[in-house]
Amino acid sequence: MNEDKKEKYFKMVHKNIDENGFHTTYVMENIGFTPFGYSTGIYKNFKIPELFISGLPNGLTTELIENYTKKYKFGIIPINQKIDDLIDRFPVYFIEVKNESLTEYVLSSIKYYDNKEYKYLQLIFPGLNGHFPNEPGYDYDQKIFGSLI
Repeated sequence: MNEDKKEKYFKMVHKNIDENGFHTTYVMENIGFTPFGYSTGIYKNFKIPELFISGLPNGLTTELIENYTKKYKFGIIPINQKIDDLIDRFPVYFIEVKNESLTEYVLSSIKYYDNKEYKYLQLIFPGLNGHFPNEPGYDYDQKIFGSLI
């Protein structure tokens, strides 16, 4: 991405954060590459960690980030607990992730927060057979950066 495109992109990020409280970045699937999406601005504006999601399509990733923000803003997030009501399709877990683990992924957040504090959680979802990564029979392309207890 050239400098003009980067500047235009980051202006859009700031505009979305100013207007909606957060911006969602999505990086599409490619051969040998798992797609992912993440929020920027939630920590600053709603006092809850940013959210990282690996392995789901754009529309679903966006919906989950929006639902997460609406449900938990200014509240307490249940960590390592099965959540049945974030979306009507499947349960999820939130796990803590160290920012250093996401350095290659969350570039918009790194630039936005600069040297300010921010935190991330990762949303973990079941595979097509309903099993989670810590259960036998799990089979899905989801890159996990934290620990699911």
